Formats: sequence, C-alpha cells, structure tokens
Amino acid sequence: MRESTWVSLLLLLLLPEPQWGGPQDGSREPEPEAEHGRLQPFDLLYASGVAAYYSGDYESAVRDLEAALLSHRRLLDIRTRCARHCAARRPLAHPGSGPGAELPFFRALLARASCSRSCQSQRLGGPASRHRVSEDVRSDFQRRVPYNYLQRAYIKLNQLEKAMEAAHTFFMANPEHMEMQQDIEDYRETAGVGAVQLVDREARPHLESYNAGVKHYEADDFEAAIKYFEQALREYYNEDVECRALCEGPQRFEEYEYLGYKGGLYEAIADHYMQVLVCQHECVRELATRPGRLSPIENFLPLHYDYLQFAYYRVGEYVKALECAKAYLMFHPDDENVLDNVDYYESLLDDSIDPESIEAREDLTAFVKRHNLESELIKSAAEGLGFLYSEPNYWVSYGERQDENRVPLGVNMEGAGHGLSMGKKSPPKIGRDLREGGPLLYENITFVYNSEQLNGTQRVLLDNVLSEEQCRELHSVASGIMLVGDGYRGKTSPHTPNEKFEGATVLKALKFGYEGRVPLKSARLFYDVSEKARKIVESYFMLNSTLYFSYTHMVCRTALSGQQDRRNDLSHPIHADNCLLDPEVNECWKEPPAYTFRDYSALLYMNDDFEGGEFIFTEMDAKTVTASIKPKCGRMISFSSGGENPHGVKAVTKGQRCAVALWFTLDPLYREVERIQADEVIAILDQEQHGKHGLNINPKDEL
Repeated sequence: MRESTWVSLLLLLLLPEPQWGGPQDGSREPEPEAEHGRLQPFDLLYASGVAAYYSGDYESAVRDLEAALLSHRRLLDIRTRCARHCAARRPLAHPGSGPGAELPFFRALLARASCSRSCQSQRLGGPASRHRVSEDVRSDFQRRVPYNYLQRAYIKLNQLEKAMEAAHTFFMANPEHMEMQQDIEDYRETAGVGAVQLVDREARPHLESYNAGVKHYEADDFEAAIKYFEQALREYYNEDVECRALCEGPQRFEEYEYLGYKGGLYEAIADHYMQVLVCQHECVRELATRPGRLSPIENFLPLHYDYLQFAYYRVGEYVKALECAKAYLMFHPDDENVLDNVDYYESLLDDSIDPESIEAREDLTAFVKRHNLESELIKSAAEGLGFLYSEPNYWVSYGERQDENRVPLGVNMEGAGHGLSMGKKSPPKIGRDLREGGPLLYENITFVYNSEQLNGTQRVLLDNVLSEEQCRELHSVASGIMLVGDGYRGKTSPHTPNEKFEGATVLKALKFGYEGRVPLKSARLFYDVSEKARKIVESYFMLNSTLYFSYTHMVCRTALSGQQDRRNDLSHPIHADNCLLDPEVNECWKEPPAYTFRDYSALLYMNDDFEGGEFIFTEMDAKTVTASIKPKCGRMISFSSGGENPHGVKAVTKGQRCAVALWFTLDPLYREVERIQADEVIAILDQEQHGKHGLNINPKDEL
C-alpha cells in the first residue's frame, strides 16, 4: 500500500500545472526581477506600528502599519511568482528504471528547491526565513486587525477619508463588530462624503468581479455579465495558483513532537506532502469564502458556468453557451435542467457544426482533472499512511441560480423566483425539550427576568446568587491567583487591544489555597459558588439529566488607561458558545473549532464598580441587540449555549469587571478534567477537616 501511495504521489507531482494564469504558448516563465533593497519583515513593522500607536505617535503608527501591510502583500506576491517561475523553469523528471531509478526525480526536486530559495532570497533581499512569523501575527493579518489600528490612528491625525477606508476594510472581515458600521456612518457625516462608495483595500478580485457579474445578469445586461463572469474566472484561476503556492510552507508537526519525530525518508516526504496537498485541495473552499465568513458560497465555481451558459445563449453565442453548459455538467452530470439546455443549444447550432465536437470549457477540464486526481490520492494516502480524511462536498448541488432564466424559454419553465440562492440553511434548533421555570433551590435568590422578558429562548436573569461579602471575598482572592492571559492561551488582550484579561481556574485556586498563598476558605468559596450555579441552572431549566462542568473560569477584564478614546470595539465580540456564528447568512455552524459539546452557559458577576461592560444578547445578525444586562455583585445570567443565544460584552472603558464564567455539558465524556481533580481535592480536604486520614493521599499530588 505504501509503495502504491508513493507512486501515486510521484505521478501527481509530475502532473503539469494548468496554465490558466501563466504562458499559454509554451514559452518559459520570465525570470523574476530583483527587488530594490531588502524587504522588511511585516511582523516587525506591525509590532513597531502597534507600539507607536500605544505611545501616541500616530504618524509613525500609520507609517509602520501601512509598511507592514505593503510588506505582507509583497511577500505573498514574491512567494507566488517564485513558485510559478521555478515550476516552469525546473520541471520534475520522471523516475527511470533499474539502479538509481529515483535519482533523476530527486535531482529535479533539488534543482527546484535551489531555484525557490535563490528566487526568494534575490527578491526579498535576504533569506526567506526572516519572514516566518508567529501564528498570532498570521491570524491578525487574516482578520485584518492592522486596519483597526490604522482607522484609529487616521482619526487621531484627522484624516477621515483614510480612516473610513481602513474601518470599512476591517469591518468587511469582522461583521460581528456591530459598533464599527455606526462609526463608519459617523465618519461619513463628519467628512461630509454622503453615500460615497467605500473601498475594501483587501477585496479579492474574483469575488468583486463575480458580484458585478451577478448584478448585471439580474439587470438583464448579459453582455456586461459575460464580461465580468469571464474576468472572475480568470482571476479565480490566478488566485488558485497563489493559494496553492502559499500552501508549500514548512511542515506542521501537529500530532507529534518535532524532536521526537522518527519518520524515515519516504514517511517524512509523504507526511509533509500530504499536508501541502490537503491544503491545496482546500483552495476551492478558500476561494469561495468571503472575508469574515465561515461558510463558502455554495456551488461557487460551477455557478460561474451556469450563469455564463444562459448569458451566452441570450446574446446568440450558442457554441459558447454549449461549452459552459457542458462545463457545469462536469460538476453535476445529472442536472436535468442543464441537460435540457444542452439539447436545446445543440438544436440551435449551424448545420456545419457537429455538436459532438463541442466540449466542456478547456480551463475547467484541466482544473477538474487535477482536483479529482488529488482527491483519489488523498483518500489512498489516508488509507495507506493511517490518517483520517473525509472528502467534503465542494460542489453542493442546491447552490444554484433560482431565477426566471434558469432554463431557456420554450424548453422548460420550472423554477420562478428571483435572485441568487446561497443555499441558506434553516435556523438552528435545539435537540431537546425546552423547559424553564424550575425551583431556584436557595433562599434569598431573586428572580428577575425569564426568556420572554429577555426577548429570547432559554434565558434567565437572577440576583443575589452571591452576597456582598462573598463578592468582596472572591474579588480579593482573584487578585491573588489570576494570571494575565490565563484561559486565553497566554494572550494578554485576546478580544480587544484596549483591555487586559486575567483568569484562573478552580483547581489553581485550590492549589494556591493549599499552599497558603491565598486563604483556603476563599479558594473553597470559588469552588462552592460555581457548584451552586450549576445546581441552579440544572433545576431552573428542568433538565432530565445531570449537568456537568465543561469549563470553569474566573476572569477579570481591565480597561487600559489612555486607550479608551473613541473606542468602537467590543470587549468580547458577538458569538455563540457551541457553534460558529455566521451573521451574513444567519447561521451558526455546529462544527469544530467550536465547543460543540457545550449545552448551557452562565456568568456570575462579582462587582459593578466599572464603566461599560454590559452583557448583550443579539439576533443572529450580530447587530440587533435584544437584551442588555448591567453586571453587579451576585447577578447571574444563564442561557443555552447554541446559535439561539448570540451574545457579547460591550467595551469596559474604566475600571475592572470580574465574573465567574461557567460552561456546562450534558455529555459526561466532556466533563472538565480540572473540575474532576478539584472534586477529588475537596473530598480529601473534607476528610482531613473531619479527622479522617484513612486515605494515604497527599493533596499536593492531586494538584
């Protein structure tokens, strides 16, 4: 099996790249020109720009942040151009036969590696290794975070049009920032620019052209629609080349430690290549996904040919209409409407043209051939090398045109309706009986609002879950156990650069209490109040099965002084707790990396001596607020964790806001491990307190 996989891998490596973006006449890719000077690493420029922003040097911030964005774009362009240049100039050789049969292939492989290194070093003005950046920086640029800093800096410099442009660019990839759109409108009014068309500086050309094509198509301007759809396809295939080139990065050791990796030559090559190949295979999804969205436009690439087949028919170009219809059938060979179209277009051809000689579009034929070969190889490798892989359905058939032009007149008039269907799914549903109103179990707890009063589903607001004394004690212990970035992978400001986040778990509190670093009684209080909250949630929502902790976290967020002027972000962006919220399509995708096992959530507040920080529920558009809650000592909000309850936190603009955050699951397989350990420690401490030393266990061993 391994030999078969290796042979298949070589065959795919040797398959020539489709030439939709490069030379069409067999000529060589031109030699890349040398860059003038050394390209500065974009992560260093970004760090310098952020530092300048926080120091109040807004001119330097703008200079360095703009330079970082330019450096990032140039780096991607250089990597792409060098990949195309070396693929054309250093083609891989077929293995021979007999002794040393593999040497021609590896000689060609080494030549391409040398070409790539030389090309990048020449154009970058130094080694490519200088431009490798952390995952955090890569994520910031993917989420367009530099533009958020830029729009603020431009405002400080009173450059409103540039601030609008940066804000719009940021907002396009971050639609959950519901205050940003209002800020953009405020900028418009201040600048007096009215309804001027804002520019997305990171707009993807193929998506812009596709959208323009749809608009012209729906206006029955078929000549213009053809122009933009054809342009969109050229840009799509060019961006596919770039996407695939950028997949050829360093190997990611995700399932084993790098220093302990003992794979042999072929295993190491296969492991790395399969990472690259799966990434390249996923480019069809990447290119169909709009910025800031989690789900792709369904059936995206086939839709181009679906629109074109009818547009060409309407302008009388029946051969091209037939080519596009046959191209669409490469994805959906059983589509009855398009099969009818093919028959109809063939009947319109001149008698001198043989319908059988008209084939599907050449650009798509090469693309689909490679895509299918990749799919077969990945499945074969998954079986032979022992990793899990499930082929996604990249061409969902229900993402199709739904308009009066679906089929030419006189052939089939099914399917009225207007506009482009993106295949939206129905709103999320909770797979259990919805009940509420059960007993609150404890005296002095005050019921405030139920789901109806909070304008939602499975919501409850309670007061006096904690006493004033307990709030003070918890707040005191928080100052002794919290670490900056705890619970946020060490990130000081995981959701906004304008606040500092600190956190601690129950187990850590007990550890500190046992060691005498905080009062053990106070650490125990953290444990007890979280258990109290769990029982209340389980009882109020009248659950038929046990509710388990999936994560318990004491968290404080502190407004950073000097950074609150004209804030337009949230302390915590709008989200759902067990699914990936996609406001554009009013959907919440219950799939990784979301914590899909979470069923209920609760927040128990410890103080109110701060400004801002209101907890808000919204509609699934992440903009329309349905309820706003001001935290205070002893107040608890609880709700089901799904897409029915999108929520977030408004900016904390002064002081420190502290709460105990709790997430629960009905599935015992996802019980919080630290909570189980904390339960054991509490049991031991209780035994010690009662003078029972029968168990020979040192509590420190449990910690």
